[in-house]
Amino acid sequence: MIAVLKRNASQEDKNKVIEIIRGENFEVHPIQGVEKTVVGVLGDPARRSNLKEKLQTLGAVEKVVLISDPYKLTSWNFKQQKTVIDLGDGVKVGGPELTVMAGPCSVENRDQIIETAKIVKAGGAQILRGGAFKPRTSPYSFQGLGEEGLKLMAEAREETGLKIVTELMDVEHIDVVCKYTDIIQIGARNMQNYSLLKEIGKLDKPVMLKRGMAATIKEWLLAAEYVMNNGNHDVILCERGVRTFGEETRNTMDLSSIPLVQQLSHLPVIADPSHGTGRWELVTPVARAAVAVGADGIMVEVHPDPQNALSDGPQSLKPKNFQLMMDEINAISKSLHNFETKERKIAYA
Repeated sequence: MIAVLKRNASQEDKNKVIEIIRGENFEVHPIQGVEKTVVGVLGDPARRSNLKEKLQTLGAVEKVVLISDPYKLTSWNFKQQKTVIDLGDGVKVGGPELTVMAGPCSVENRDQIIETAKIVKAGGAQILRGGAFKPRTSPYSFQGLGEEGLKLMAEAREETGLKIVTELMDVEHIDVVCKYTDIIQIGARNMQNYSLLKEIGKLDKPVMLKRGMAATIKEWLLAAEYVMNNGNHDVILCERGVRTFGEETRNTMDLSSIPLVQQLSHLPVIADPSHGTGRWELVTPVARAAVAVGADGIMVEVHPDPQNALSDGPQSLKPKNFQLMMDEINAISKSLHNFETKERKIAYA
């Protein structure tokens, strides 16, 4: 449930509310809104009625609302303002401007990552993507450069000013990945690795959670709950397609999930048409569609020489095609913003 405090509630009032909640052995998740403070409460449903009665007697509490949704912290009931994740230097995810993450599937060498970083920076991307630890279906495929790849990405950041997003595969690599990256990516294979989600929930580092290959929307949001329930509320959701019976594309890009999740959750949602299709010629059309249905950002793979890429060459855009995609999605985003007069949030009828 949530306790909504009155607009004039003092810090002493807030501390009193939190003290009572913790005294009843419930978890506390305070959110400071623009005008009011909302305190999220998680714990034993059988004991919440007693706590609700105690909170309602406090003069600083405007109302107490029970949340029936299985996902509590990710829902609009918990937070009435859209989550905007500030990475610093004017780079935000979830704000009014479209966010673009671009770069190679894998960091292969210094020349490749520096060249690609300069290309995507010139094209208008704000965040450099690249894998240092790669989860591959075959044990014989390129597994990534490890920490050396992270160092090369950090060097690319120094040269271009781009922020970095890279994948964390297991608990063992948390410290080294956090040392170099600005956003921790949790891949589709690890979306339901709950022990890993709990650990990154303890970090003060934004997390991008990709939808699992066979995950429902409910399972996806509940995976985000694992992160948020452990204290980290800077979560980005990434739609990257689901596995179906189709063989013509790598996955089936579920564009409908983007506006649906926007209805259910305050978290920003970005789209990954590279993994969603697996074919470079489909990336730009699907990116256009994702922006049109309301995605907060786009994540694509870009490589200066896709034919010789060590991984995911067939779905990587060449520099020229990346620039064309950027021109098109920016035009669509600008057109949409011309019609929007308030924050993008679909209210229930």
